[in-house]
Amino acid sequence: MKIIALAAAFGVMATAAFADSHEMAAPTGDAEAGQAIFDRNCVACHVVVNDEGETLAGRNARTGPNLYNVTGRGIGAAEDFNYSDAIVALNEQGEQWTEENFVGYVQDPTGWLREITGDNRARGRMAFQLRSEEDAANVYAFLASLAPAADTEEEASADN
Repeated sequence: MKIIALAAAFGVMATAAFADSHEMAAPTGDAEAGQAIFDRNCVACHVVVNDEGETLAGRNARTGPNLYNVTGRGIGAAEDFNYSDAIVALNEQGEQWTEENFVGYVQDPTGWLREITGDNRARGRMAFQLRSEEDAANVYAFLASLAPAADTEEEASADN
């Protein structure tokens, strides 16, 4: 009985530690600068359309997936998009679009996929690359600014 109680206690502690390690950090980039970069470079392929169907950024681009709520979303998790095998594999592993992953990917999609998967044949379908880490972080911050507020933030504001 003591072993079961001890195992349960370790399980609770591990769950809390796992949750803390997977919380999304606030973006480090400049959302306003990111919007300008997105409008110049990303709108040809991507759109940001919320759950209500309202276009928040971009045009009617359908080459790339909808980037609504991409920050913190599972890699390759946008519905109705045909991802590369490498992206699908990352999704199956539970990888998420953290700022670090997003910045690495948009600077060198194929190189990043090969590095993170360890597969030298891995390829993505995105050919475009942002030149600088700063630009990539700014786009991430812009996309984060368009994401819905976290449930905890909504609950906190409802309580006030």
